[in-house]
Amino acid sequence: MTIKLILAFVLSFLFSTLSGKFYIPWLVSQKLGQKTKEIGPTWHMTKSGTPTMGGVMFIAAVAFVLLTVGFDGMLHGEYVHIFVFLFALVFGFIGFLDDWEKIKKKQNLGLTARAKFLLQLLAALVFILLMRTIGFVSPNLYIPFANVTLPMPEWLYFVFAAFVIVGTVNAVNITDGIDGLAAGTSVPVCLFFVAVTFLWGREYMQLGIFASALVGGLMGFLVYNFNPAKVFMGDTGSLFLGGMVAALAYSMKCPLLLIFIGIVYVCETLSDIIQIGYFKLTGGKRIFKMAPIHHHFEMCGWKEKKICIVFSAVNAIGCIIAILLVNFG
Repeated sequence: MTIKLILAFVLSFLFSTLSGKFYIPWLVSQKLGQKTKEIGPTWHMTKSGTPTMGGVMFIAAVAFVLLTVGFDGMLHGEYVHIFVFLFALVFGFIGFLDDWEKIKKKQNLGLTARAKFLLQLLAALVFILLMRTIGFVSPNLYIPFANVTLPMPEWLYFVFAAFVIVGTVNAVNITDGIDGLAAGTSVPVCLFFVAVTFLWGREYMQLGIFASALVGGLMGFLVYNFNPAKVFMGDTGSLFLGGMVAALAYSMKCPLLLIFIGIVYVCETLSDIIQIGYFKLTGGKRIFKMAPIHHHFEMCGWKEKKICIVFSAVNAIGCIIAILLVNFG
């Protein structure tokens, strides 16, 4: 088991790193640059034109590993990691459509919020239905804090699952606001799922290979995405990441642990909600200098590298707490 997980990481890291040497220059030659939001920090305007859709690098790296290191499992009829990958890929495709609209229109607005939400909701419902059909998920909610499983009505489970999945996907998307942040904070999340594979055994091996491959792919991507970024992951990458996090959580039957392993995602989303709500209630006043909260710290003088490192460490701490809950809860 250990050898396969290490091999998945190494191959994915090499694939992602090497592909960037060819893919990024191609993006530049095709002028597939991202226009920076005018409402963001003024110094972000210098990033306008940086190539986007870099998420293809780690997505392709993961696909390569699943079809090589994970091939043996498929020969034995284990396809859950493929289902999870295809689900995340659907979200990546929604992100690609959004990125393409932005590039085509030469602005920072792609698909409408309504269109993105409906597509994400449909993808979430289809995934849960598929996993329920093959028996890999059941309408029971595992509560790690009490180490008990709570039965839920089928319809309520589907509603809850769809809400959690779409919320997670958009939370990761919101986090992707500065160089390296979404990728950096997602590395400890993927490592959490690798650790769970060790704790829970052979049954989750294929999912562990998927998670380990994503760790390698993201670290290879960070070679080019860490500040100053040579490429952005775009919605193609951030929506894929969000889909991956949600799908792995449900496949391993621990969606409530997203509160801990994705604590940064949660805080980023809450800061946006609080800022908008407070702004409307007070007629224009703000709690944060700018939302999401990573921009607030930027406005307070933090450098992007510092924000990325600190936020990733916070997510890592959340993942350690989640491991303790899984192991001793």
